[in-house]
Amino acid sequence: METHATNIADFAADFDSVVRLYWPRIFRFALASLRDRDAAQTVAQDCFLKAYRGREHFRGEASLPTWLMQIAVNLVRDHARNRRIQFWKRAPSQPVDGEVTRDRLQDGAIDPERRILVQEQVDAVWTATARLPERQRTVFLLRYVEEMELLEIGAATGLKEGAVKIHLYRALRAVRAQVRRLR
Repeated sequence: METHATNIADFAADFDSVVRLYWPRIFRFALASLRDRDAAQTVAQDCFLKAYRGREHFRGEASLPTWLMQIAVNLVRDHARNRRIQFWKRAPSQPVDGEVTRDRLQDGAIDPERRILVQEQVDAVWTATARLPERQRTVFLLRYVEEMELLEIGAATGLKEGAVKIHLYRALRAVRAQVRRLR
């Protein structure tokens, strides 16, 4: 994990390195949230543009990746509002990135029957995640897709740690219940 003290001069001078280092994480979160590669690309670009323009406001109270994720969370939320749709309802019931999941499953160590079963389980989790309320979905994705700690999630979403725990607990309970029903 990175230290909170990041020199703003270093941040501005080496912004290309910041983008290279954190682009995959921001893009992955946007893709998991929006389930639309083009929209995720736009959100990731907007995130870094906003970060660059607002670099003088970065005070180092949170880590740089947490600050960037907070921007991304807000952009994803804005995207959903601007479109006036529930993007998860229109999303296909495939995993976030079908190619990546298929590649992982086709490593030869898993027989074809087992591979199909695992794919069905992954699809069931994503279908259940799609039905979560926005905050629960965001907390769930930040925890299990981005593997962020509870305090980092709180900083990225503006929620207190207790609220993060509650949303995560409710999301997990709902996903487990949905997965059981879909089987």
